[in-house]
Order: sequence, then structure tokens, then C-alpha cells
Amino acid sequence: MNILFSVLDCLKILFQAFRYGIVNIPIDSSGSIAIKALGLLNPFFIINRKIPHGLRIRNFLESLGPMFIKFGQLLSTRTDAISIDIASHLKGLTDQCTPFSTKQAKEIIEESLQIKIDDVFDEFEDAPLAAASLAQVHRAKLKSTSEKVVIKVLRPGIHKQVRRNVRVMKAGGFLINLFYKESDRLKLKDVISDYEKTIYKELDLKVEAANTTVTKKNFSDSNLLFIPKVFWDHTAVNVLTLEEIDGIACTDIHAMDELGIDRKTLAENGVKIFLDQVFRDNFFHADMHPGNIFVSKINVTKPSYIAIDCAIVGSLSRDDQYNLARMLQATLKQDYYKLSELFIGAGWVSSQTNKADLEQTLRATCEPIFEKPLSEIEFGNLLLYLFDSTRQFGLSVQPSLILLQKTLIHIEGMGREIYADLDFWGLAEPYLDQWIDKQFSPLKLKEFLEENHYEILDKATSLPGEIFNLLDNIKFIANDGVKNTDLIKSLEASLQNQRKWQNLTILTLIGIIMILMGTMLT
Repeated sequence: MNILFSVLDCLKILFQAFRYGIVNIPIDSSGSIAIKALGLLNPFFIINRKIPHGLRIRNFLESLGPMFIKFGQLLSTRTDAISIDIASHLKGLTDQCTPFSTKQAKEIIEESLQIKIDDVFDEFEDAPLAAASLAQVHRAKLKSTSEKVVIKVLRPGIHKQVRRNVRVMKAGGFLINLFYKESDRLKLKDVISDYEKTIYKELDLKVEAANTTVTKKNFSDSNLLFIPKVFWDHTAVNVLTLEEIDGIACTDIHAMDELGIDRKTLAENGVKIFLDQVFRDNFFHADMHPGNIFVSKINVTKPSYIAIDCAIVGSLSRDDQYNLARMLQATLKQDYYKLSELFIGAGWVSSQTNKADLEQTLRATCEPIFEKPLSEIEFGNLLLYLFDSTRQFGLSVQPSLILLQKTLIHIEGMGREIYADLDFWGLAEPYLDQWIDKQFSPLKLKEFLEENHYEILDKATSLPGEIFNLLDNIKFIANDGVKNTDLIKSLEASLQNQRKWQNLTILTLIGIIMILMGTMLT
């Protein structure tokens, strides 16, 4: 039965692909007149021929329903795989859906939490506060504490529906890769895999609850961002209960002015929150669109934000974190040689890339933008253009970095809507300089030693024995090097690893000496 449904889904998608001119997109891009003539065989060709490719894809995904709309929203962030023009059209996709019945919502809550609604909640509102593709939200009040809460409930049968849609997407991706010779650059397998991981995380509301709790702890000593409390006793895989918030929509400028909120400070605080999440906490809210961000009504002279829906979060590796900071610095200073070195060294483009060609491309991308005053340049969009221009060099970046770029666009866009003269660069430059300097401070080294001292000691004690093993293997290879090419490659990798740990051991000893000297001097 599952196979039958999948076949029917594929046939529906194929029909819609003809209906919205999706099948004509690779044909339109061909330089061959004969191949372009094949496009005339599509009976819907005349209707779609003047519609931009990005708008065709958007209309196509909307016709397939909420799950594919959500896929389109994710695809809009993958500027390493699609062009800016297509991404800009996909950003218009919205995730609003018809609510399901309150009776079903109550049944899911009672079954998931093993309770009776009337025993735990007062004033449970039947009309949902909001409804999206995966879940809907109801207001209520806890009987035990009289606290006002919101209850997020997953749609009935949503797990089965998602699995079915993912199967169809994989089948569609396989067919496109099979018949479209330039499909490799679209990275469909990676994009669908990324979607699958993201959507399955969103289907476990305990993951969102955990992310919410972590973010709340990260800002527990800050007045810049408020995160609602999670009620863990009333939370399960299908149900999430949160403290109700009272804030102003971050797009409601009129309401902010009526309350006397300092919009300049508010916009600047948004940038500080973003920088703290990325560089201080290395755990950032990756879905900061206006529907998830509100402005607090409390303390209007020191304005702050309220964030909800922490289902999608991101974090960077230490290397990506450092490289991102250096890239921001190099871009600020318009040092394109250093920028090209960073792109190659970070592995974001092919290691075979010609540095001079890359430098020229980066310069051609950035220089027209830097004709504007720094305060008018949106770094999120600049990052978008940089990624788009370097796709010709085999751009390959981690999904978290793409998520960060999307988040930055939301933050800057929201900040400039609140205060048009927001100077992102003026806030970011001193923050990044301080963060990079801190990475090489003795305190940071001490922190590293304390966190990793057992691993360092273990590696240091086993190092001599591993070196002797390597020498024995080298003698063995000397007898017949031709037959042992695989072993040679393995040893090369092993030697590189040993060199890394040798350097780390030396660094550790220097660090210990510095700490001891500091202790003696104090």
C-alpha cells in the first residue's frame, strides 16, 4: 500500500512539474536549439514561458502542500546549491495552514501526557492561537499554579505523512540526478538529507524544549533576550507546554513608538544577541523570522526581545567559528587576498582553486557593494553574494554556516526595519577583534588544558610507542614499496596525526609553564 501511495504521489508531482513548467527549466538553460524545441512538447509551455524560474518553483511547491512548502523554505537557505534569484522567490513561501479539530488536539494531549485536560488545565481555549504545517498552538492556564501557558500540539498522523513525503522527495531527487546531467551542482541528495534531518527534529517537541532550555540558560544573566520557561512535566514528543509571552510583534513600529521604546538601542541589541549566540555561546536560534521574535513591553528605556520556537538551532565547529570571524574581518578591511586564502584554507572551495582567480572574483563581488557607506551594507546579503559567486569554485560549506547566513539576513532585515540607520559593521568589528584576541589569551589556553587534560596526557604517554610502530612499518615497506601503496597512504595520514599531537604536546608544555609562572608571580 505504501508503494502504491508513493507511485500516486510521484505521478501527481510529475503532472505538477509539467503544469508549472519545472520540466522546462533545464531545457531553457540549454544552448542547443534542438533541445529547446523539446520544451514545446509541454502543453503548458506557453503559460509558463515568461514566468521566472524561481517563481515557477515556488508555485510548484505551493501546489504540493505544506510539507513541500517547508522543503522550499529550507531550500531558500541553501544558496550553495541554488542561485540568489531562485532563493529570493522561495523566501515568499509561508507556512500557514488550516487548523485541525480541537477534539483531536485534546486527545493527543491527554494520550501523550497521560492526563485529563480538565484535571490539569483551566481555561483551555478551543480556538487555536496559530496553525502551521506540523503543529498548532492553544492557550490555557495551569490549575496548580494559575500560570498562563501555550500548548503546542503536533498534527495527527504527521509522522506518517512526513515519512511518505521524504520517500517521494528521495525518489524525485534520484530521477533528476539520473536524467539531468548538471544535477550534481544542485546537491539534491545533500539538500533532501538536510531537510530530512531538520523535519524529524521538528517532529520531536522534546528537542525543541531542550533547545529552548539551553537558550534560556545562555541568556539567564542578560537583559537583552527573554526565553519562555518550559514546563517539562507537561511536555512530550507530541506536546510542548511553554510559559505564555506578552510582547509586541517586531514589525509593529507604531506600537513601539506608542510605548516610547528606544528603537535605535533595540536594533543594536538584536545585533549583540546574534553575535553572543554565534561567538560566545556557539548555539544560535536559526529560525529568527518576524513570526518568532517579539519586543518586550517591560523596561522600554532598555528594550529587549522575546524569542520563541527554538526547534531549529545551529552551532559551528571551532574552525568554522574562527574562520567566519576572520572572514568578517578580512571583508571589513577589503583584504581579498586574505579572504581567498580563508575560503581555500577553510575547505569552503576546492583545494585546487587558483588563488588569483578566486581573489579576482571576490573583489568583483564586493567592490560594487563597498561603494555604499558601511552603515548601509547588509552583511547577510553580502555573504549571500559571496557564496553565490564562489559556487563556480566548488563551494561546499556546512549546513550550519548556511543556517547562520539565513539568520543574519533575518536579524539585519528586522533591525533595519526597526531602525533604518542600524550600523551592523560598527557593532560587529570591535566585538570580533575582541573575540579573536581572546582565542589566543593565556586564560583561553588554560581553559583548553583544563577541559582536555586527560586526553592530552593519554596521547602524550602513547606517543613514543606509536612512533616505534611507525618506524617498524617503514622498514617493512622498504622491502617492497610497490605492493604497499595503501599502507604508505595510511602511514602518511598517521604521521600527520602524530605531528598534530606532537605540536599540541609542545603547546601544552608551554601553556603549563606559563600557568606555573603566572602562579609563582601572583
